[in-house]
Amino acid sequence: MAPKEEASSAANETPKKMATLQLQQQQQQQQQQQAKTHIPTCNYSKRVVLKTLLSREDRGVGLVGERIVIGGWVKSSKEVRKQPPLPQPDTLPQPGPKTGEKDVTCTEILQNRMPIFRTFLKLFGVGNHAEKDSLGGLAHRVQHPVFSTVFLQISDGSCISSLQVVVESTLAPPGQILLNGTCILVEGIIQPPSTGGKHSIEVKAEKVLHLGVVEDHEKYPLSKKRLPLHTLRDWAHFRPRTTTIASITRIRHALTQATHNFFQNNGFLYVQVPVITTTDSEGFNNKFNVTTLLNKTKSEEEPTKGSSRNEVISGVSLASIKASLKEKSHQVEELKRTDSNREALLAAIQDLKKTNELASQLEAKEKKEKAKTTSAMVKPDRLDFTDDFFSCQAFLTVSGRLHLESYACALGNVYSFGPRFKAQTSHSTRHVSEMWMAEAEMAFSELEEAMSCATDLLKHLCKWVLENCTEDMKFVLKRVDQSIVGRLQSVVSTNFEKIPYCKAIDILKQVREKKFELNVEWGVPLTEEHESYLADEIYKKPVIIYDYPKEVKPFYVRQNDDGKTVAAFDVIVPKVGAVIRGSQNEERVKVLRTRIKELGLSSEQYEWYLDLRRNGTAKHAGFSLTFDLIVLLATGISDIRDVIPFPRSYGKISN
Repeated sequence: MAPKEEASSAANETPKKMATLQLQQQQQQQQQQQAKTHIPTCNYSKRVVLKTLLSREDRGVGLVGERIVIGGWVKSSKEVRKQPPLPQPDTLPQPGPKTGEKDVTCTEILQNRMPIFRTFLKLFGVGNHAEKDSLGGLAHRVQHPVFSTVFLQISDGSCISSLQVVVESTLAPPGQILLNGTCILVEGIIQPPSTGGKHSIEVKAEKVLHLGVVEDHEKYPLSKKRLPLHTLRDWAHFRPRTTTIASITRIRHALTQATHNFFQNNGFLYVQVPVITTTDSEGFNNKFNVTTLLNKTKSEEEPTKGSSRNEVISGVSLASIKASLKEKSHQVEELKRTDSNREALLAAIQDLKKTNELASQLEAKEKKEKAKTTSAMVKPDRLDFTDDFFSCQAFLTVSGRLHLESYACALGNVYSFGPRFKAQTSHSTRHVSEMWMAEAEMAFSELEEAMSCATDLLKHLCKWVLENCTEDMKFVLKRVDQSIVGRLQSVVSTNFEKIPYCKAIDILKQVREKKFELNVEWGVPLTEEHESYLADEIYKKPVIIYDYPKEVKPFYVRQNDDGKTVAAFDVIVPKVGAVIRGSQNEERVKVLRTRIKELGLSSEQYEWYLDLRRNGTAKHAGFSLTFDLIVLLATGISDIRDVIPFPRSYGKISN
């Protein structure tokens, strides 16, 4: 090709390349713009959750200029008032009257020249409209509105971080939105922070879509800063709005997911066990009775000769009758002193006598009803349960493992997750009356397999929290427990120490530097103090204790060949204590029946349980993980009542 033709061809290709390059750039810009403007909203509402904005790598900076709807509760606030512009010298009012203006009155002159006179006028509500201007003269009577900007730090519970929302006083009264706890939903524009500080972005409100005001700020418990956790328990319905409880709740949610994730990934089927049962699941626990008998009252009697009198008694309180007695007695005393009206005195005495009789009858009736109620509540064993809702005595379940066995003997490996109830009069920081348990039962498994599964589950939960709750764990590390991350990492990476019960007793007996409240002897149950000392001081890592005396474990645990111990185990973790208790269960029907008789349990209660041994039994093992204690382990909180949404403990129930 000739040089001229090559140059011509190159000249023609250059515009094509430029056009192609421009097209590619436009496509990239469009893609970037689409990616920028696509902000996911919360399912089933139009708002954007804070986590969507603040969990991005750029902390939302790439979304500046976008319009969103955001909502939450005010954590803190600040109001900045805007100063009105100073008047220019040429616009200042000149002395002397002008057309359309009134002369300065004598009162105004006195207010301007004699401040004390102005004070007196204010006290009497006169002349409050007259104010001094910035130059010391009298201002016009027209009141100019004071504008301000309110900076709100709001949280919607989706993450630790809060978002700054800027609201002008023309959109909402500052007095309503400044208070902590106020709920606000706004539509606005994302912009760079106008006040600097830690925030990467803020939202400039253009519309206030909803405002939930705090009616009485003095009575709102969270109006005070940094309330201790034990104080917050009295307001369980408000405490999720605090940063600490919100963080604990998100960690608890993650642990719930992790629990189901572990069992699902290891071939377990989820089974819901009953909350109400007729079976004493362990054989020696205090249980909550479930009954409707205490609510039943006698049917109304047929009208009798004195029915009208009874209606009068039932319609009047004893307190009002006693007050009337006092008044009538005083009236009789007054009539006796004057002795001027004999008939009036006799009538007053007769009225006092009748009122006294009425009070005696009402007092006797109240005492009788109180005695009946007290008798029924204190001695429920005397109730006839054939008239009860279930026609028999029923309890809130202590453990779901017995019911899980029936499904394990048909389906293999099963698990359950739900509340369990123990009516123990305990003030321990590691026990409440209603606790959540993750329980597993495995067919064809023995003690070693159960211990291995329990260990894997515990490691999985700790690892899950470290990997999926990064922001919340940073908060816990800073505000609650500085050693929490290291402790969780130790559980994940360390081999658990395994010792039999007899060795644990020998070790504790040799301790000289500490005096235990309960003496250590073979055959006694290990207390929280004993367990914690082994894990915290002796081994400084998780410990598995196994082969307990049969007297300290439930009736269904498999007896060992020595006839003294049973195939049970406990997993003890530093700072928390026993988080998992498990066992291999007794599959021999004769041994199980003997054990039921030894404990004096009702054989009729356990006939269905014995049926599992009579018909196609298999060796099986399982365990119960106290889920609330795992939350303690993951958060470093010291009291179990602070990691449960609505705790129920001895002598205390909230909400």
